[in-house]
Amino acid sequence: MRCARCSRENPMGAAFCTGCGAPLPQPQVQPQPQQPNVPPTYYAQPVYGNQYSQPCSQYSRWLAFVLCFFVGVLGVHRFYVGKVGTGILYLCTGGLFGIGWLIDIIMIACGSFTDMAGFQLRI
Repeated sequence: MRCARCSRENPMGAAFCTGCGAPLPQPQVQPQPQQPNVPPTYYAQPVYGNQYSQPCSQYSRWLAFVLCFFVGVLGVHRFYVGKVGTGILYLCTGGLFGIGWLIDIIMIACGSFTDMAGFQLRI
């Protein structure tokens, strides 16, 4: 670091010039930006099989299929994957009069049924 007053070279980090005693300019330290407080996430988190696979749900597709097959008209499979609103609708209407129940069985069997976060169910 060079002194502006006497042009003498000084060691890095020195507060005063070794030749004339003049105060040296100190490098400004940029404060690190504060990270905002992020509340914990209580939603379903994706599960990765390996580094190349797509994220999938933490819920089992086979368990959802069994629940849908036996008690699907009550919406138990929808409660299982976190879709509480449509679970209550299925509970009150008998699986949307059986039509929604049948569609859900086909969707679960084909692998296109998703959980509340939109992730496909794991096998």
